[in-house]
Amino acid sequence: MRAMVFDRTGGPEVLEPRDLPEPALAAHEVRVRVRACGINHLDLWVRGGLPGLAIELPHVLGSDIVGEIVEVGAAAGALAVGQRTLVLPTISCGTCSACLAGDDNLCREYDVLGRRRNGGYAGSVVVPAVNCLPFPERLTWEQAAAVPLVFLTAWHMLIGRARLRAGDDVLVIGAGSGVGSAAIQIARLHGARVIATAGSPDKLDRARTLGAHETIDHTHEDIAARARALTAKKGVDVVIEHVGGRVFEAGVAALARDGRLVTCGATIGSKVTLDVNTLFGRHLSLMGSWMGRRDELLALLPHVESGALEPVLDRVFPLHEARAAHEHIEARRQFGKVVLVP
Repeated sequence: MRAMVFDRTGGPEVLEPRDLPEPALAAHEVRVRVRACGINHLDLWVRGGLPGLAIELPHVLGSDIVGEIVEVGAAAGALAVGQRTLVLPTISCGTCSACLAGDDNLCREYDVLGRRRNGGYAGSVVVPAVNCLPFPERLTWEQAAAVPLVFLTAWHMLIGRARLRAGDDVLVIGAGSGVGSAAIQIARLHGARVIATAGSPDKLDRARTLGAHETIDHTHEDIAARARALTAKKGVDVVIEHVGGRVFEAGVAALARDGRLVTCGATIGSKVTLDVNTLFGRHLSLMGSWMGRRDELLALLPHVESGALEPVLDRVFPLHEARAAHEHIEARRQFGKVVLVP
């Protein structure tokens, strides 16, 4: 099969096309012909080298996989060859106390396709049969590949961690990102008032199209000051953040009393300064969020199928142009998801 791989970590230039043997199929697995694969920032981090992460080499990135089942293992259940599937991108042991409680994202064996084991930047991929979820039939392959990780991550942040309530003021940092564009829609779906940030007039317009009630230009405006002005000086109830550094600090400053900030990334920096007096004096909750639960993806997919949640597709690149696709994301030119097609 044809794949985009790398043998060493580094910039986009380490990605190269190569013919690889088809991966072996275990009894509990299925082989999926990849029709489209979404790109996540996780791909860029793995390609660049994550400290302590032991990866399969040559490495094939790609977590957000949709396609057709072409081979079924002997113990793979009722799945059939030819069936279309959206692949759950996360993997857990299924037997530990966290998995049995439904908290599979807290499993000590938890991982994501394309992180340690090879993923979907290829003609086909082998995945556990339990990861094959129903395909949203109203969507194209490319649209469906823009759904899994970003909607799962945003749903877990807002519903699982922040316990979003109708009427909450929600500040979504980075409307142009996959998580940001998903979070705007999920917050609006649950009756929140959404304030979204972006760095250009075009992205601010698109954020409003997705459902943001108010927007902040984070290139030219003070995020915290503007958020407080938009909430009659109260501050926001929830901040959804995945940038880190000074933006995390601005998110804390934007919170109302009893506010909740949830973060899932640190694209500009992992070190922040925090005034502990502010933390306890304003009764704040600062939370990390790691991916999401299987049942959360199952809960949100009907909203995707109905059209209440809409995947935001930025650009589609052919698989052999994965380098250019990574460069496009690193240049922060995208709004929504970038997808590869074999």
